[in-house]
Amino acid sequence: MKEEFLTRQPGIIGADKCRQYAILIPILRVEGDTYLLFEKRSGKLRRQPGEICFPGGKLEPSETLLECAIRETVEELNIKKEQIKVIGIGDIYISPFNMMIHPFIGELSDYNDTFSIDEVDEIIKIPLDFLRKHQPEIFKSKLINEPAEDFPYEWIPGGVEYPWAKGTHEVLFYRYHDWTIWGMTAQIVNSVTKLIDEYKVH
Repeated sequence: MKEEFLTRQPGIIGADKCRQYAILIPILRVEGDTYLLFEKRSGKLRRQPGEICFPGGKLEPSETLLECAIRETVEELNIKKEQIKVIGIGDIYISPFNMMIHPFIGELSDYNDTFSIDEVDEIIKIPLDFLRKHQPEIFKSKLINEPAEDFPYEWIPGGVEYPWAKGTHEVLFYRYHDWTIWGMTAQIVNSVTKLIDEYKVH
């Protein structure tokens, strides 16, 4: 038991309080060039209408993260799961807002620009070379610790005058033609393009 304790894979404290999402970063090969495929979310959606993102969604209780990423991609792009060849696993993105996003990288085959009009307004293909050569623009957003009204200040040194730590959150932007990729999607793009180069899968 002690040896198992020493070699265990560490968990992430607070992960059980996070909403879990899985996404697919689709790679397309077109006439010798490599593209990443993005979606522009339908303007009719309740959450994040008009945002540019990768296909994906919230994990359901009965599925694995990979199954979630594939299911959502099949639904949103109107393709068959056999058209997806998963070639890698991206790094997990943990947002300051209780979300964990699990990316998978996969190649699409025989893709004919299909998508679900209920969820997607358009698809966007951006050359991998463009994303590799253009570093994202980075801006800062302040993170402020604001305890709830019933917070027990009397239990901590300094009480209401406690010097809460302050932090910043980097917000990344890529701009390609008339499209802007930003926020969590841009963070994942920045990570994934480096992984694609590191593992020479392009």
